[in-house]
Amino acid sequence: MGRRLYRTLPEDIHDRQPLTRADEGLAFVADVRLDNREDLLAELGWTSSARVRASDADVLFACLRRWDEGALGRLVGDFAFALWNEREQTLVLARDFLGQRPLYYHRGKDFVAFSSMAKGLHALPEVPYAADEQRVAEFLALVPEDGPRSFFQHIDRVDPGHVVTVTRGAVRARRYWFPSAAPRPGGKDYADQLRHHLDEATRSRLRGANGAVATHLSSGFDSAAVTATAARLLAPADGAVVAFTAVPREGYTGRAPGGRLGDEGPLAAATAADYPNIEHVLVRSGGRSPLATLDRDFFLTERPVLNLCNRVWMQAINEEARKRKLNVLLTGQRGNMTLSYAGFERLPELFGSGHLVELARQTSALVEAGVGSWRGMIASFLGPFIPAWLWRSAHRAFGKPVWDLRSYTAIHSDRLNDPGLAGMAAQRRLDLSYRPWADGFDMRLWALGRGDPGNHNKAALAGWGIDQRDPTADRRLVEFCLSVPMEEYLNDGVPRSLAKRALADRLPQAVLSERRKGYQAIDWHEGLTAARDAVRVELEQLQACRPASGLLDLERLRRLVDEWPGAGWEGDDVTRGYRLALLRGISAGHFLRKASGSNA
Repeated sequence: MGRRLYRTLPEDIHDRQPLTRADEGLAFVADVRLDNREDLLAELGWTSSARVRASDADVLFACLRRWDEGALGRLVGDFAFALWNEREQTLVLARDFLGQRPLYYHRGKDFVAFSSMAKGLHALPEVPYAADEQRVAEFLALVPEDGPRSFFQHIDRVDPGHVVTVTRGAVRARRYWFPSAAPRPGGKDYADQLRHHLDEATRSRLRGANGAVATHLSSGFDSAAVTATAARLLAPADGAVVAFTAVPREGYTGRAPGGRLGDEGPLAAATAADYPNIEHVLVRSGGRSPLATLDRDFFLTERPVLNLCNRVWMQAINEEARKRKLNVLLTGQRGNMTLSYAGFERLPELFGSGHLVELARQTSALVEAGVGSWRGMIASFLGPFIPAWLWRSAHRAFGKPVWDLRSYTAIHSDRLNDPGLAGMAAQRRLDLSYRPWADGFDMRLWALGRGDPGNHNKAALAGWGIDQRDPTADRRLVEFCLSVPMEEYLNDGVPRSLAKRALADRLPQAVLSERRKGYQAIDWHEGLTAARDAVRVELEQLQACRPASGLLDLERLRRLVDEWPGAGWEGDDVTRGYRLALLRGISAGHFLRKASGSNA
């Protein structure tokens, strides 16, 4: 066992991994930040002098020795670890409940190996090097990541929220995180409780920031709430927040898609203006090619990038943060399912349970408030209970866009007809007609688990020296939000009611009342247009790569390049064709091209 430590916490100076206990036959390595470190130390009964000299890995090791796998239910934070028991001849691998840290393993003929990233395993000559084409096809179809399959053949991943036990005779994986929808008793109201959890989640993620932290700051609730909370917590110690907002180039006049806000700068500035210790930085990256860093992306992430256009402005923010020597960057990526959940699934829940009078009252209030039309509200609560074909037919009849898989994916038609792909989507509860969900708890739990952020977090650390931390993914906050009654989220015509009440003490009214969703770097297409020749070159290279040419509809992608739009980039058809099908196809194809070699 071994580890290469990148220090991000003050206590990392005490880290002496691998940790061993010869008397117990144990060896241990971990990639870990414990956000309830003090609580765990108190439960362990450590003296104050022992606490000062303990790294987070020391604490985690002690928890596992005290409570065995029962410790996993006590941990709050981001972690991946491996525990070897010599006496029992067992290897235990585990990750945090949302997979903020990556962990992979390989089962060979007479050995098992594990590593944070696949490249660690590929350093072994016994491990073949080849892409898993089926997994890439699932990626293009947006099939949720579930199970041990990784983007490389012969390499498995530890699922978020899972523990894997390897013995001489078997490999067993089990889920250990089972949140409850049952409301929790508490003396405070839900808004007060949410503020408390947000404060604690943000405070614990400031450890190691050395008094200055970077944040993403958009026009929405989540990143603004995290930024404002960090500013409030750092102010008494003269700490600073540098908030980065991706905005279009100066003078950009392109239209935004319907219901979207094209320039998030003014609303982000309104949040920043309320706090003297926030430095607000506008980041303009629209002229950059989304293809320029494909090779580096492959090396850092070892998986296809889902949104290359978003990757452009995220990398630009990382670069700006690095210039300012900021090593911690706070995000709000999980906020839509936690902090600012809208609660629209309350309508089908009322319909399904037969509470029709209350359903009529809530629907009427939403229409009166201008949140939607009667037709749209009725569709939202009937949708989960009608067949997929009827849902699509109704959308076509009323001139609404239909999210057909063929319109937004670059997968070749032969592969789209593969019953295995559709079966996998159904097995992982992906409704390809995109009907509304009937249950808000199930929908949020599914959405929280459909992706795997571990590789991207590790890439930010490796590529820019930035530790990305997400307070909206804090286990305490997530479990609290999942237990809140639905009427707290949607009531009397007010979606996101809980967030609006809880955040009224820290966000401007202009942000809280804005209904449009932000569209960071709306001028993304200008960088893509400037790189049109590079797109042609990449497609030719993909044609020569057997795995890529077999999976992708390269003829369609070349046709998109030939029929390049001169305007109308905000339209649904153009967005699906270029932002989704073309760019994701290039991302997946480039991964296949780079991974098509072998070191076997």
